[in-house]
Amino acid sequence: MIAAPRPWILSALSPPRFASYVRSAEGDADAALRLYMWNIQVSAAFYGPLHFLEITLRNALREQLRAYHHRSDWWKIAPLNGEGLRKVAAAEGKLLNRGAASCAPDDVVAELTFGFWVSLLGRGAAYDRTLWVPAIHKAFPHYSGKRRPLHDSFLAMLLLRNRIMHYESIHHRDLAADRQKIHRLIGHMSGEVLAEVQGLDRVPEVLALRDDVCGGLSAVCF
Repeated sequence: MIAAPRPWILSALSPPRFASYVRSAEGDADAALRLYMWNIQVSAAFYGPLHFLEITLRNALREQLRAYHHRSDWWKIAPLNGEGLRKVAAAEGKLLNRGAASCAPDDVVAELTFGFWVSLLGRGAAYDRTLWVPAIHKAFPHYSGKRRPLHDSFLAMLLLRNRIMHYESIHHRDLAADRQKIHRLIGHMSGEVLAEVQGLDRVPEVLALRDDVCGGLSAVCF
């Protein structure tokens, strides 16, 4: 007999949100709830690798742009496009709104989003010529390919990161491939960071639990 949703599920999660899990569980609400909980568990497992991907990218690009422009507030003279300038202004605005007396470069860098850093690898306003070739390709000492495939890979991981941070479903993705892509991108920047992440990464362990958790044979924890 296929279970119906428990009342608390529909009030806490909302019917539209839970419906996609019910469809994936072929109409069984109990199985859908187990899938929902496993989705939280695997999302949590990705937090660490994505954390290091974002922070390593941020600091690698920051260092190359600082060195190339000979100043810590390099964004004031770098040829950023309109969207890049808006993101810098938004970061500075957040600092000032929180009561900061000034926008120190390190504080602005920390406030800039993952999307901002990924955008610097994109086409931008001739970014290939003005940013990639003279400066930021050096942030990837273990990568010898072109800019566009690298940008596409980082953009895909940005979208994964955003789904996780907004509590969206990721169970339908090829998560093993996502994990490999994160590791590969980190490795393009730093072999040492990659080794640390590989030693701590628990995504494979959680992926291996999916069938047991969703089948009710193993408890889920997050």
